[in-house]
Amino acid sequence: MPDPWESLQTTALLGTDRRPLPAPGPAAPYDEAVDRADPATALLELAALETVRRRAGALPVPAAAPADRPAAEDPRPELPAPAARRLSLLLSTRGGGSGVLANVGELLPQWLATARERGYRVPAASVPALLDAARARSELRPDAVALAGPLGRWLAERNADWRFVQRAAQDPVSAPEPAPAAASAPKPASVPEAAPAEGDRLWHEGLFAERVTHLTLLRRRDPAAGLALLRGTWSTERAEDRLLFLDALQEGLSLADEPFLEAALGDRSKNVRATAAELLSTLPGSALATRMAERARTAVRLSSHGTHLLVTPPTACDPAMQRDGIPPKSPTGRGERAWWFGEVIAAAPLSVWSGHTGLTPERLLALRVGDAIDETSSTWADDLREAWARAAVRQQDAAWARALLGPAPVAGPGRPARTTGAPAKLLAVLPPTERAAWTAAFIEAHGLGDAFQLLGACATPWTPPLSTAVVEALARAAASGAYPWSHSGVLGMTERALSPESAGAVEALAAGASTATAWGETFARLAGTLRFREAMLAELAA
Repeated sequence: MPDPWESLQTTALLGTDRRPLPAPGPAAPYDEAVDRADPATALLELAALETVRRRAGALPVPAAAPADRPAAEDPRPELPAPAARRLSLLLSTRGGGSGVLANVGELLPQWLATARERGYRVPAASVPALLDAARARSELRPDAVALAGPLGRWLAERNADWRFVQRAAQDPVSAPEPAPAAASAPKPASVPEAAPAEGDRLWHEGLFAERVTHLTLLRRRDPAAGLALLRGTWSTERAEDRLLFLDALQEGLSLADEPFLEAALGDRSKNVRATAAELLSTLPGSALATRMAERARTAVRLSSHGTHLLVTPPTACDPAMQRDGIPPKSPTGRGERAWWFGEVIAAAPLSVWSGHTGLTPERLLALRVGDAIDETSSTWADDLREAWARAAVRQQDAAWARALLGPAPVAGPGRPARTTGAPAKLLAVLPPTERAAWTAAFIEAHGLGDAFQLLGACATPWTPPLSTAVVEALARAAASGAYPWSHSGVLGMTERALSPESAGAVEALAAGASTATAWGETFARLAGTLRFREAMLAELAA
């Protein structure tokens, strides 16, 4: 059956004198009411009817179909009227803004997350547009599905374009309790779990992405059940599928998963073996972690005077090391001994070093590093520090991450930006407030040139001290004669992450610069976006 909309478009293009109007179909009974005496007028009326049907959300069904059950009641309060109008604006915005606003469409994720935390539901008329937006942007789906609630699930059952809603609706944690707020703040409705039979069908018959999602969600609420599900089909899965299924075991990972992961160390796929080894290395009590600790103690020891760390890197990658996930050939172009050494240190539990030397992370990092044969050589210092940084990120060890980052940078001549040890990844291990404080100090000392990844590791919206540091750094950049586009990445981030309370300071910068200049226009747009966000969040707090 041809698409009614395409038929109407073809008739409009060719003209009603060359192509007759589409005949009324069984799925469009209201078309019979159109007066076809004037074909041109009738064409417009048919287009209007088809537009209403397309925007209604539910796909048309035969007129003889029995009456459908309505969507379940949603007890949550509807959005305040100003917030509902703001949502319509955000959903209708495509691409970047213009004039006084910049990239308003990129504020939709923040709006959705905040509305969900407040426990609201969106108006019924906005649900189809919201689901369309979430279909196009997967990062919106958890919040969009929660806000759409029962009506969103009801519509998704009738429109295959929104089938992602059914998958997301199985997540029992997709609508978390909001953060403590005013006593009158409503709580979001919970999302029902999938029935066991439906979950079993999805695992055995669903698309690959659906299966990965199902396993991940099951691991969140019942790790043992998720492992049992994976065990049942493991031997029949493709290598590339086994890899992503194995990665899903990060949810709820514990020593209960160790026997399965140990067996995966013998998998025929090297990528599966490597992933299993990495997961086991994050479990300090695992047998693999114990084996790596023994290798690490052999590779690094404290000198007799306690002033050096002496390194003896592996001389070969034996079969036992290969089984534990260390490739014999370096994929990075580094020397093989340096590669083996780094892999061993990165996979060893960080707790082994205090037990091995009796020193804190700070004391260990302050020691000189020398070769066991030539103590005056510092060949291995960078390799050791880089491997420790990887271990800290892998094991989420805040004490080691803090020691590797060092104290917050201090401004001054001759103080280069600190980049050793992947600082953005190390920052992500620290509590949000500490991340923001360290990054603010870094920006005050070194400006924004090397701060993009650090800012990306900070929770949004940025804290007032971090926001102030960014605004002051932008002011210094403007005064130095630099062009705004040299900081385009950070500027794009500020629109979404800068604290709205910074709007006044940015407006002052805009007032001090001519709007005819690049910086004047940039500050004006940023200030307008901050005021937009300020009003947006205030409407949701009402």
